[in-house]
Amino acid sequence: MNKFLSFSVKKEVKLRHSAPQIWKVVSSPGNLELFHPFCKTNETIKWDNPDGKKDKLEYLSGLTYFRDFYQWEENVGYKLFIGTKEGKKSKVEWKITNQGKTSFLSIEIFPYLSSKYPLIINYLLFFTVVKPKLKNYLLSVLKGLVWYMDNKEPVKENQFGKHKWFSKVS
Repeated sequence: MNKFLSFSVKKEVKLRHSAPQIWKVVSSPGNLELFHPFCKTNETIKWDNPDGKKDKLEYLSGLTYFRDFYQWEENVGYKLFIGTKEGKKSKVEWKITNQGKTSFLSIEIFPYLSSKYPLIINYLLFFTVVKPKLKNYLLSVLKGLVWYMDNKEPVKENQFGKHKWFSKVS
């Protein structure tokens, strides 16, 4: 059963850079290694292919997700599915909005609805666990992008704090 919650988590950041400058970073192969504070590796599987782009994201925690891009609009954004290789996938949308010398980048995650639980349990889990954790996660990723764009140097592991799901377990 392939359902998505009608719920989503979205965060946005303002950048002092043009849409093409942001696009150059977020659309390059292996881009997450530059600004994602929980990324151990971001290996390209298929990038210069007209049928779509795919990559593999290994988190500091050891969790490995695969990203399968299904919509790609230059200087605007992309949409993708993310999840384990054979497992359930969540939908993610990256969108750049240009406003002169500044731009906004938003990331919105539509988490997968588990068929293991009734709708009410999914609802409670989303608002009490998933949404707060994903908000924190997205804020760290977006802060990482701002850091990289402004300083032209990659972020450090957990630069903006650790995350229970994606940081290395101590």
